[in-house]
Amino acid sequence: MRIGIFTDTYPPFVNGVSTSILMLERALRKLGHEVFIVTVNPDTMHYNFDEDNHIIRLPGIPVGIYDYRLTGIYPLKAINRIKEWDLDIIHSHTEFGVGTFARIMAKQLDIPIVHTYHTMYEDYVHYITHGYFDSASKKLVEYLTKFYCDKTVTELIVPTKKTYDLFKEKYEYDRNVHIVPTGIEVERFYRENNDEKETDKLRKLLGLKKDDFVVLFVGRLAQEKNVPFLIENHAKIVKDNKKCKLLIIGDGPDADSFRKQVKELGVNNSVIFTGKIPLEEIHKYYQLGTVFVTASNTETQGLTLLEAMAASIPVVALDDEAFQDAIVDELNGFLFHNNDEYCEAILKLMKDKKLYNQMCRQAKINAEAHSSKYYAEKVLDVYYMALGGKPSDDRPKRTFTTKMKDVIKRGLKND
Repeated sequence: MRIGIFTDTYPPFVNGVSTSILMLERALRKLGHEVFIVTVNPDTMHYNFDEDNHIIRLPGIPVGIYDYRLTGIYPLKAINRIKEWDLDIIHSHTEFGVGTFARIMAKQLDIPIVHTYHTMYEDYVHYITHGYFDSASKKLVEYLTKFYCDKTVTELIVPTKKTYDLFKEKYEYDRNVHIVPTGIEVERFYRENNDEKETDKLRKLLGLKKDDFVVLFVGRLAQEKNVPFLIENHAKIVKDNKKCKLLIIGDGPDADSFRKQVKELGVNNSVIFTGKIPLEEIHKYYQLGTVFVTASNTETQGLTLLEAMAASIPVVALDDEAFQDAIVDELNGFLFHNNDEYCEAILKLMKDKKLYNQMCRQAKINAEAHSSKYYAEKVLDVYYMALGGKPSDDRPKRTFTTKMKDVIKRGLKND
């Protein structure tokens, strides 16, 4: 199958959506499919055509939110190249900019379009409004989301039941919504696949000792991630547990504010900020963690939890729907509701070695269910539906559309 992935964010951008797209691209190619990428040029206002890797990078204007750039909705120079790709399916991962372009191309070329909804936009309105007109802005976000996901796509994918409920209950979406949890390349994070000598060097570089209890956070340093909660409670825990360290990996608009909080609480010696880490290096940093933590309630899924679990790290997470599919309370981690429960979970893992080791093993076992291959196969099922088939293990018996028959003629092997 020839698959066109349209996205506003793609490596070298570092964020959850970028990571998931790269992983999906690799997994689809391993399964024998051809993948073509349409994205934004992260460096300049020029087109870039990478023929070898099938990537079109469109010129985009910085919008002032992280590293995101907004493109035009109909970049003429790219159209002929996309036509030459002769795509069977378009998979969009954004509602705006490149996402609008994806919908226009799907309509013009009569190609089914699948869309993955990654971001709970209502949780990010404050970056634009700064507290003004929040209610009206959220209504506008709801309207635009329903329009882009309802009126313009063939099939819709969401990563969790939390997002499914948003569409079905709040937005009253009356079309197909497929829950397909985003996968990860679990093998990259396995302890046995990482060099212990490299981990020791990294530990030394960051000023960590081998017997430190490292509380790990990986993510964007921004308001909605609730990092101040982690810092505040770390200051309580470290008073009686000097070997406890908080390792914060990532960067973002509120990084300086968080560093200031650390200084004010007097815990500079036990909180470490690494700054932004490249996607291809991030698996090495998970090897430093003893327990992974998050207090965010704005996630659609939380891929960093799965990455931590693949590295055999138990998770202590806010009890939010986005995490409930991955975290089984008291089996592979803890779900907390308040400060006391958070601190209690950290201390329990610190002091009960038997419980900790059990949770480490279970975390890895649960992570294996979120492999990139499994994810890609589920996404392919949605592609088949968009092309006129049905998701099942009995694909040769399906009634396919003319378009699907054309795909088969080009050599697609039905499994």
